[in-house]
Amino acid sequence: MAHPDEDLVREAFAAFGRGDTGALQSEYFAPDIRWHFPGRSVLAGDHQGVAQVTEKLSQPAALSGGTHRMELHDVIGNDDHVIALATVRAERPGRQLQASVVHVFHVRDGKITEAWTHHDDLYTLDESWA
Repeated sequence: MAHPDEDLVREAFAAFGRGDTGALQSEYFAPDIRWHFPGRSVLAGDHQGVAQVTEKLSQPAALSGGTHRMELHDVIGNDDHVIALATVRAERPGRQLQASVVHVFHVRDGKITEAWTHHDDLYTLDESWA
């Protein structure tokens, strides 16, 4: 039986995959969510608040002409953290991204309050979103 926070993260990934930013904002993200994204690309930085985080998470689809996809492999969680293992894929003119990703989430009161994204190759990630 999965931990309830695992189910929450799986459902949030499904909403992201459908492009349902409204659900992300209202059902899955805390109003003061913080998302930490590595590297030096246009996506990088510490993003604060549901509107800013949702906008930043929508940016890869816009930059890739809608080719950005997250393939969720596994979700592991307990009362303190939820870990999601995924593969990200995207295409841009002259560039293809395929990267292994680990997301670390804090969940409180049924909402994601903080997230850290970790990619297997930051150089390729930065080049893909340059």
